[in-house]
Amino acid sequence: MTRIAIYDTTLRDGSQGEGVNFSLHDKLLITSRLDELGVDFIEGGYPLSNPKDTAYFREVRGLDLKHAKVVAFGMTRRRDTAAGDDPGMKALIDAGTGAVTIVGKTWDLHATEVLGVGLDENLAMIADSVAFCSSRVAEVIYDAEHFFDGHRRNPEYALKTLKAAVDAGAAWLVLCDTNGGSLPEQVADAVAKVVNAFPTVKVGIHTHNDGELAVANSLAAVRAGATQVQGTINGIGERCGNVDLCSVIANLALKYPGLDLLQPGKLTHLTEVSRYVYETANMNFRSDQPFVGTSAFAHKGGMHVHAVRKLASSYEHIDPTLVGNERRVLVSELSGRSNIAEKLAEFGLEADHALMTKVLDRVQDLENEGYQFEAAEASFVLLVEKLAGRYRPWFERLGYRVSVENGPEGTPLTEATVKVKVGERVEHTVSEGDGPVNALDGALRKALEPHYPRLRELHLVDYKVRVINERAGTAARVRVVIESQDDGDVWGTVGVSENVIEASWLALLDAFEHKLGKDARERSGAG
Repeated sequence: MTRIAIYDTTLRDGSQGEGVNFSLHDKLLITSRLDELGVDFIEGGYPLSNPKDTAYFREVRGLDLKHAKVVAFGMTRRRDTAAGDDPGMKALIDAGTGAVTIVGKTWDLHATEVLGVGLDENLAMIADSVAFCSSRVAEVIYDAEHFFDGHRRNPEYALKTLKAAVDAGAAWLVLCDTNGGSLPEQVADAVAKVVNAFPTVKVGIHTHNDGELAVANSLAAVRAGATQVQGTINGIGERCGNVDLCSVIANLALKYPGLDLLQPGKLTHLTEVSRYVYETANMNFRSDQPFVGTSAFAHKGGMHVHAVRKLASSYEHIDPTLVGNERRVLVSELSGRSNIAEKLAEFGLEADHALMTKVLDRVQDLENEGYQFEAAEASFVLLVEKLAGRYRPWFERLGYRVSVENGPEGTPLTEATVKVKVGERVEHTVSEGDGPVNALDGALRKALEPHYPRLRELHLVDYKVRVINERAGTAARVRVVIESQDDGDVWGTVGVSENVIEASWLALLDAFEHKLGKDARERSGAG
């Protein structure tokens, strides 16, 4: 087995992506998750760049990491400065990590035009920096910035920069497609030449996704002899992002026999780690993300679902459980009987052909009115329960009212009143909120939580509004989709109306109903 080292730079390169910002606490939590996944190297940041990164390298020593090596990142020494006198070099050593990564200029254009140094001085900067660190740290990784651009334009000088790093004690040569514009065949050719030129040193690959080829380029590099892949979870990073480690890891582990990645049994946590990073970064999941996205194994067309029910591999390139994901069958107006049968099977009702027809007809009617169940499976569950005669009303809806008025200095004040009946008791509650939905949510909780305490676990995490028939102007119908979660699950509900508050109220009611029904099934052991 050939070991492929996974080098994660989510905490540094990933944090350079637009809209990405990790707190110190976030960085420490992600570090622990990456270690649990079995990542080999975790690049924590540049210890001289900001107080947060400096604190990270101090605090990370307190984590009980089982496998990963934490890496400090820095640049070559400044020109006309001895490595021992350079603050950046000192900061790398003071970080106290078992490995450091030094990035240097490989492209002659960058040396002369960006750094403003001669080509020989650039070589000296690389050699001095690597030598200084390799005499003080167990492992030095040299990142050859803009390697592929430099190699295409001046291959002789590009290889000289690598030799300077190797002769000074670098344990790794990582070839960087910094501009993200290289093609797989260019990457494969250059990597093979470096592997042959430096047989005693391990070679890695670091790609960006500006040409939508970061994964392909990383795989090509491994096929050509690279044994380390650098990237970020979910591909976050500057411009179009870094290579997505989720896709690279899954492809290498599942489609290239003879390669050893992560730790045994850890691949099934890949989807979990992907979504954890999204949540921690306060970013929306990318539903169509390969391997780990919620749509990666989602089937909508009736013909597809019919085939998948007979033979999953007919429309799935891998078993989704291998990466911790799951198959989803979507219900929509395009659904065939196979889609409905698959969903009804989850309730033990797949043999009820009359119900199947009834559900399909109702779904098509509702979608014609503007409903959409692809992102609102909880509302579909309630629909099936009602049509099957298994629906249990947890409370009776008697009415609601929302008022908005101007407060001090023109600040809007929103108040919602809710009236429901639970058993024989009528609850009439009122709540203020930051908007109509927030106020309705607060009032409904006040009414129901005394009867159903586990509703305290329920949180609304996303709210989307879509105008359905725009040509109707202000009388247009709107579709509201609410995403909710508790301690164990995430679900979506939908409401449609000409009134956005009414549509929100319908989606909100379904969210509460689903939570109550789910808890009841868990208590009864029905799943």
